Amino acid sequence: MSSARPQRTDAALSASEPEADTPPRRGARVEARELCRRFGRHVALDGVSLAIEPGETFGLLGANGAGKTTFIRLVTGYLLPTSGRVAVDGLSPDTDAQAVHARLGFVPETSRLYPDLRVRSFLRFCGGVRGMRGEALEEAVERVIARMALRAVADRLIGNLSKGYQQRVSLAQGFLHDPALLIVDEPTSGLDPRQRAEVRSILAEVRGRRTVLLCTHDLLEARELAQRVGILSRGRLVAVGPAEEVLGGENPLDLFRSEELS
Repeated sequence: MSSARPQRTDAALSASEPEADTPPRRGARVEARELCRRFGRHVALDGVSLAIEPGETFGLLGANGAGKTTFIRLVTGYLLPTSGRVAVDGLSPDTDAQAVHARLGFVPETSRLYPDLRVRSFLRFCGGVRGMRGEALEEAVERVIARMALRAVADRLIGNLSKGYQQRVSLAQGFLHDPALLIVDEPTSGLDPRQRAEVRSILAEVRGRRTVLLCTHDLLEARELAQRVGILSRGRLVAVGPAEEVLGGENPLDLFRSEELS
């Protein structure tokens, strides 16, 4: 590891204040304080405290079972914390679910698509579920079709598309309502090199314009896209800091071995 050590969880967790001449950035603020989630005797998250600032792309990394998916589910309100709290722009996913959901878009690792729907119809359905109607819905659908380069397949059945195109459709539904917070779970898993580059390019374009919570196993992807990263190990946040600093050592895989960080 390099001499520059990543910030540990017993240090201040929030990002530094922006410089006076930095232009204002869009996005939601995500804050977790002493966040815990247990499933019986199993502790999935153990006292996680973390602040993700508006407009920041934050990479959440960890081995399988480290707690990444549990953290996502707590932010989205799919799960409730055992103790501690999580908030999006100061709103609880538990008590202010509708307001939180209006602020976030979610792109899951396994695309939750309807194979018997055509792309444009699926996007209209997703917009309708979010309360979008009429001309605003049609404009939003056409906007994301253009943004994700889906025009050539917009009237094809989703089930007949390649995995790369299906991932673009999944990204399109996440962007549809122009969310302040985009949560993306393993966005390039299973894609070929060209498809990975295309998805990463889409995510790079939104940096600074909305908050992105990127969950990934890919260290190169995290270094390329994220401004800061956090490492989860056995439910605990063991390191957090600038991506180049945290992942720039001689062997960043050591960060996934919590017993070596004690």
